Amino acid sequence: MRKRVTKAIFPVAGLGTRFLPATKAIPKEVLPLVDKPLIQYAIDEARAAGIEEFIFVTARGKSALEDYFDAAPELERTLRLKKKFDLLAEVEKSNMDSGAIAYVRQTEARGLGHAVWCARRLIADEPVAVLLPDDVIDAPGAPCLQQMVEAHRETGGCMVAAMEVEGAAISAYGVLDVESRDGRLARVRSMVEKPAPERAPSNLAVIGRYILTPSVLDILNEQRVGAGGEIQLTDAIAAEALRGGRVHGFMFEGRRYDCGSKLGFLQATVAFGLARPEFRDELTAFLRDGVARADAAE
Repeated sequence: MRKRVTKAIFPVAGLGTRFLPATKAIPKEVLPLVDKPLIQYAIDEARAAGIEEFIFVTARGKSALEDYFDAAPELERTLRLKKKFDLLAEVEKSNMDSGAIAYVRQTEARGLGHAVWCARRLIADEPVAVLLPDDVIDAPGAPCLQQMVEAHRETGGCMVAAMEVEGAAISAYGVLDVESRDGRLARVRSMVEKPAPERAPSNLAVIGRYILTPSVLDILNEQRVGAGGEIQLTDAIAAEALRGGRVHGFMFEGRRYDCGSKLGFLQATVAFGLARPEFRDELTAFLRDGVARADAAE
Protein backbone atom coordinates (compact mmCIF):
# COMPACT_ATOMS: atom_id res chain seq x y z
CA MET A 1 0.00 0.00 0.00
CA ARG A 2 1.40 3.37 -1.04
CA LYS A 3 1.92 5.99 1.65
CA ARG A 4 -0.31 9.04 1.59
CA VAL A 5 1.06 12.48 0.80
CA THR A 6 0.47 14.34 4.07
CA LYS A 7 3.46 16.74 4.23
CA ALA A 8 4.24 19.71 2.03
CA ILE A 9 7.25 21.99 1.67
CA PHE A 10 6.77 25.66 0.80
CA PRO A 11 10.05 27.31 -0.34
CA VAL A 12 9.53 30.98 0.61
CA ALA A 13 13.08 32.19 1.27
CA GLY A 14 13.44 34.31 -1.89
CA LEU A 15 14.06 38.06 -1.74
CA GLY A 16 11.27 38.95 -4.18
CA THR A 17 13.52 41.34 -6.09
CA ARG A 18 11.10 41.61 -9.01
CA PHE A 19 8.64 43.33 -6.67
CA LEU A 20 10.98 45.88 -5.11
CA PRO A 21 10.50 48.30 -3.43
CA ALA A 22 7.35 46.67 -1.96
CA THR A 23 9.28 43.57 -0.88
CA LYS A 24 11.80 45.70 0.98
CA ALA A 25 9.27 45.79 3.82
CA ILE A 26 7.05 42.72 3.36
CA PRO A 27 7.61 39.21 2.00
CA LYS A 28 6.38 38.70 -1.55
CA GLU A 29 4.30 35.74 -0.36
CA VAL A 30 1.99 38.01 1.67
CA LEU A 31 1.24 40.38 -1.22
CA PRO A 32 -2.54 40.25 -1.67
CA LEU A 33 -4.18 38.77 -4.73
CA VAL A 34 -7.52 40.58 -4.41
CA ASP A 35 -7.96 40.04 -0.65
CA LYS A 36 -5.87 36.96 0.14
CA PRO A 37 -2.07 36.75 0.22
CA LEU A 38 -0.35 34.48 -2.27
CA ILE A 39 0.65 32.05 0.46
CA GLN A 40 -2.99 31.53 1.47
CA TYR A 41 -3.87 30.27 -2.02
CA ALA A 42 -1.07 27.69 -1.71
CA ILE A 43 -2.18 26.67 1.79
CA ASP A 44 -5.80 26.27 0.70
CA GLU A 45 -4.70 24.11 -2.23
CA ALA A 46 -2.56 21.93 0.03
CA ARG A 47 -5.36 21.46 2.55
CA ALA A 48 -7.75 20.41 -0.21
CA ALA A 49 -5.21 17.74 -1.22
CA GLY A 50 -5.11 16.26 2.28
CA ILE A 51 -1.89 17.89 3.50
CA GLU A 52 -1.67 17.85 7.30
CA GLU A 53 1.88 19.12 7.99
CA PHE A 54 3.22 22.35 6.47
CA ILE A 55 6.95 23.04 6.27
CA PHE A 56 8.13 26.53 5.33
CA VAL A 57 11.69 27.12 4.17
CA THR A 58 12.23 30.76 5.11
CA ALA A 59 15.02 33.29 5.45
CA ARG A 60 15.79 36.49 7.33
CA GLY A 61 13.08 39.12 6.89
CA LYS A 62 10.16 36.70 6.66
CA SER A 63 8.68 37.32 10.11
CA ALA A 64 5.51 38.88 8.62
CA LEU A 65 4.82 35.60 6.84
CA GLU A 66 5.23 33.65 10.07
CA ASP A 67 3.00 36.11 11.96
CA TYR A 68 0.28 35.72 9.32
CA PHE A 69 -0.41 32.15 10.47
CA ASP A 70 -0.72 33.05 14.17
CA ALA A 71 -4.09 33.43 15.83
CA ALA A 72 -5.18 37.07 16.30
CA PRO A 73 -7.41 36.94 19.41
CA GLU A 74 -8.01 40.70 19.65
CA LEU A 75 -8.96 41.01 15.98
CA GLU A 76 -11.18 37.94 16.15
CA ARG A 77 -12.88 39.22 19.31
CA THR A 78 -13.55 42.60 17.69
CA LEU A 79 -15.04 41.00 14.56
CA ARG A 80 -17.22 38.76 16.71
CA LEU A 81 -18.51 41.68 18.81
CA LYS A 82 -19.32 43.64 15.66
CA LYS A 83 -21.06 40.57 14.23
CA LYS A 84 -18.81 40.58 11.16
CA PHE A 85 -18.95 36.82 10.98
CA ASP A 86 -18.07 36.58 7.29
CA LEU A 87 -14.79 38.40 7.88
CA LEU A 88 -14.18 36.36 11.03
CA ALA A 89 -14.51 33.15 9.02
CA GLU A 90 -11.96 34.39 6.49
CA VAL A 91 -9.50 35.38 9.23
CA GLU A 92 -9.85 32.01 10.94
CA LYS A 93 -8.95 30.23 7.70
CA SER A 94 -5.44 31.64 8.01
CA ASN A 95 -4.92 30.15 11.47
CA MET A 96 -2.79 27.01 11.65
CA ASP A 97 -3.19 24.35 14.33
CA SER A 98 -0.38 24.08 16.86
CA GLY A 99 2.18 21.54 15.68
CA ALA A 100 0.95 21.55 12.08
CA ILE A 101 3.47 24.10 10.88
CA ALA A 102 7.27 24.19 10.99
CA TYR A 103 9.87 26.68 9.83
CA VAL A 104 13.34 25.91 8.50
CA ARG A 105 15.89 28.58 7.61
CA GLN A 106 17.74 28.63 4.29
CA THR A 107 20.77 30.69 5.27
CA GLU A 108 22.08 31.19 1.73
CA ALA A 109 20.35 31.38 -1.63
CA ARG A 110 21.53 28.28 -3.52
CA GLY A 111 18.48 27.37 -5.58
CA LEU A 112 15.18 25.52 -5.26
CA GLY A 113 16.86 22.15 -4.83
CA HIS A 114 18.84 23.50 -1.90
CA ALA A 115 15.68 24.99 -0.34
CA VAL A 116 13.93 21.61 -0.48
CA TRP A 117 17.05 19.90 0.88
CA CYS A 118 16.97 22.23 3.91
CA ALA A 119 13.73 20.52 5.01
CA ARG A 120 15.12 16.97 4.68
CA ARG A 121 15.22 16.22 8.42
CA LEU A 122 11.48 16.77 8.70
CA ILE A 123 10.75 14.17 6.01
CA ALA A 124 10.79 10.48 6.87
CA ASP A 125 10.42 7.56 4.45
CA GLU A 126 7.40 9.10 2.74
CA PRO A 127 6.41 11.11 -0.31
CA VAL A 128 6.31 14.89 0.12
CA ALA A 129 4.66 17.64 -1.89
CA VAL A 130 6.38 20.89 -2.83
CA LEU A 131 4.35 24.00 -3.68
CA LEU A 132 5.75 27.26 -5.01
CA PRO A 133 3.39 30.08 -3.96
CA ASP A 134 4.46 32.17 -6.97
CA ASP A 135 2.49 29.77 -9.16
CA VAL A 136 -1.20 30.38 -8.53
CA ILE A 137 -3.41 27.89 -10.35
CA ASP A 138 -7.05 28.63 -10.99
CA ALA A 139 -8.61 25.18 -11.35
CA PRO A 140 -12.34 25.03 -12.10
CA GLY A 141 -12.75 21.61 -10.46
CA ALA A 142 -10.28 20.08 -8.04
CA PRO A 143 -7.20 22.17 -7.13
CA CYS A 144 -3.97 21.23 -8.93
CA LEU A 145 -2.27 19.40 -6.06
CA GLN A 146 -5.44 17.43 -5.33
CA GLN A 147 -5.50 16.31 -8.98
CA MET A 148 -1.87 15.23 -8.65
CA VAL A 149 -2.36 13.37 -5.36
CA GLU A 150 -5.26 11.40 -6.86
CA ALA A 151 -3.13 10.46 -9.89
CA HIS A 152 -0.16 9.66 -7.64
CA ARG A 153 -2.18 6.99 -5.83
CA GLU A 154 -2.02 5.02 -9.08
CA THR A 155 1.51 5.85 -10.29
CA GLY A 156 3.61 6.24 -7.15
CA GLY A 157 7.11 7.60 -7.69
CA CYS A 158 7.74 11.28 -8.42
CA MET A 159 5.30 13.59 -10.14
CA VAL A 160 5.64 17.13 -11.49
CA ALA A 161 2.92 19.46 -12.73
CA ALA A 162 3.42 20.27 -16.40
CA MET A 163 1.92 22.56 -19.01
CA GLU A 164 2.53 23.19 -22.69
CA VAL A 165 4.73 26.21 -23.48
CA GLU A 166 5.49 27.26 -27.03
CA GLY A 167 8.38 29.17 -28.57
CA ALA A 168 11.24 30.95 -26.86
CA ALA A 169 9.42 31.06 -23.51
CA ILE A 170 10.30 27.39 -22.96
CA SER A 171 13.85 28.44 -22.01
CA ALA A 172 12.57 29.85 -18.71
CA TYR A 173 11.45 26.43 -17.44
CA GLY A 174 12.52 22.94 -16.57
CA VAL A 175 11.43 20.84 -19.55
CA LEU A 176 10.37 17.19 -19.71
CA ASP A 177 12.06 14.62 -21.93
CA VAL A 178 9.04 12.39 -22.45
CA GLU A 179 9.19 8.64 -22.97
CA SER A 180 5.43 8.13 -23.47
CA ARG A 181 2.08 9.81 -22.86
CA ASP A 182 -1.21 8.45 -21.58
CA GLY A 183 -3.95 11.02 -21.22
CA ARG A 184 -2.84 13.60 -18.67
CA LEU A 185 0.20 11.56 -17.64
CA ALA A 186 3.60 11.59 -19.32
CA ARG A 187 6.29 9.07 -18.35
CA VAL A 188 9.50 11.06 -18.00
CA ARG A 189 12.84 9.86 -19.31
CA SER A 190 14.75 12.92 -18.09
CA MET A 191 14.42 16.66 -17.51
CA VAL A 192 16.42 19.66 -18.70
CA GLU A 193 16.62 22.94 -16.78
CA LYS A 194 16.16 26.09 -18.90
CA PRO A 195 17.25 24.73 -22.28
CA ALA A 196 17.73 26.87 -25.39
CA PRO A 197 14.46 26.65 -27.39
CA GLU A 198 16.08 24.65 -30.18
CA ARG A 199 17.38 22.11 -27.65
CA ALA A 200 14.21 21.66 -25.62
CA PRO A 201 13.25 17.95 -25.63
CA SER A 202 9.50 18.77 -25.64
CA ASN A 203 7.09 21.64 -25.09
CA LEU A 204 6.09 20.35 -21.64
CA ALA A 205 7.33 22.73 -18.96
CA VAL A 206 7.47 22.03 -15.23
CA ILE A 207 5.64 24.46 -12.97
CA GLY A 208 5.62 24.81 -9.22
CA ARG A 209 3.90 21.67 -7.96
CA TYR A 210 5.83 18.48 -7.17
CA ILE A 211 5.43 15.18 -5.36
CA LEU A 212 8.84 13.78 -4.44
CA THR A 213 10.11 10.45 -3.19
CA PRO A 214 12.65 10.29 -0.33
CA SER A 215 15.28 9.18 -2.84
CA VAL A 216 15.17 12.63 -4.45
CA LEU A 217 16.20 14.12 -1.11
CA ASP A 218 19.06 11.61 -1.02
CA ILE A 219 20.18 12.86 -4.44
CA LEU A 220 20.00 16.45 -3.21
CA ASN A 221 22.45 15.42 -0.48
CA GLU A 222 25.08 15.28 -3.21
CA GLN A 223 24.77 19.07 -3.55
CA ARG A 224 25.39 19.06 -7.29
CA VAL A 225 25.43 22.52 -8.86
CA GLY A 226 23.47 23.02 -12.09
CA ALA A 227 22.11 25.87 -14.22
CA GLY A 228 22.82 29.34 -12.86
CA GLY A 229 25.33 27.97 -10.38
CA GLU A 230 22.46 26.72 -8.19
CA ILE A 231 21.32 23.35 -6.88
CA GLN A 232 18.38 22.61 -9.14
CA LEU A 233 15.44 20.47 -8.05
CA THR A 234 14.90 19.60 -11.71
CA ASP A 235 18.36 18.02 -11.88
CA ALA A 236 17.66 15.82 -8.85
CA ILE A 237 14.36 14.59 -10.30
CA ALA A 238 16.08 13.95 -13.64
CA ALA A 239 18.75 11.92 -11.83
CA GLU A 240 16.01 9.89 -10.14
CA ALA A 241 14.52 9.08 -13.55
CA LEU A 242 17.91 8.13 -15.00
CA ARG A 243 18.50 5.79 -12.05
CA GLY A 244 15.28 3.94 -12.88
CA GLY A 245 12.87 5.73 -10.58
CA ARG A 246 9.35 6.39 -11.78
CA VAL A 247 8.79 10.03 -12.74
CA HIS A 248 5.61 11.35 -14.33
CA GLY A 249 4.56 14.70 -15.64
CA PHE A 250 0.94 15.54 -14.95
CA MET A 251 -0.95 17.90 -17.29
CA PHE A 252 -3.30 19.50 -14.79
CA GLU A 253 -6.68 21.06 -15.47
CA GLY A 254 -6.61 24.79 -14.77
CA ARG A 255 -4.82 28.01 -15.63
CA ARG A 256 -1.52 28.92 -14.07
CA TYR A 257 -0.55 32.51 -13.28
CA ASP A 258 3.10 33.40 -12.72
CA CYS A 259 2.65 35.70 -9.74
CA GLY A 260 6.41 35.91 -9.36
CA SER A 261 6.34 38.40 -12.25
CA LYS A 262 4.61 41.78 -12.27
CA LEU A 263 2.65 41.02 -15.44
CA GLY A 264 1.51 37.64 -14.17
CA PHE A 265 0.47 39.17 -10.85
CA LEU A 266 -1.57 41.83 -12.66
CA GLN A 267 -3.19 39.22 -14.90
CA ALA A 268 -4.12 37.09 -11.88
CA THR A 269 -5.54 40.11 -10.05
CA VAL A 270 -7.80 40.94 -12.97
CA ALA A 271 -8.85 37.31 -13.51
CA PHE A 272 -9.61 36.65 -9.84
CA GLY A 273 -11.36 40.00 -9.54
CA LEU A 274 -13.61 39.22 -12.51
CA ALA A 275 -14.46 35.86 -10.94
CA ARG A 276 -15.94 37.62 -7.90
CA PRO A 277 -19.63 38.50 -8.47
CA GLU A 278 -19.42 41.60 -6.27
CA PHE A 279 -16.66 43.08 -8.45
CA ARG A 280 -17.42 41.70 -11.91
CA ASP A 281 -19.68 44.37 -13.42
CA GLU A 282 -17.82 47.45 -12.20
CA LEU A 283 -14.41 45.94 -12.92
CA THR A 284 -15.49 44.92 -16.44
CA ALA A 285 -16.73 48.45 -17.15
CA PHE A 286 -13.49 49.91 -15.77
CA LEU A 287 -11.35 47.66 -17.94
CA ARG A 288 -13.35 48.44 -21.08
CA ASP A 289 -13.07 52.15 -20.39
CA GLY A 290 -9.34 51.81 -19.73
CA VAL A 291 -8.76 49.96 -22.99
CA ALA A 292 -10.79 52.54 -24.92
CA ARG A 293 -8.79 55.39 -23.38
CA ALA A 294 -5.50 53.65 -24.16
CA ASP A 295 -6.55 53.05 -27.78
CA ALA A 296 -7.60 56.69 -28.16
CA ALA A 297 -4.28 57.91 -26.79
CA GLU A 298 -2.25 56.00 -29.39
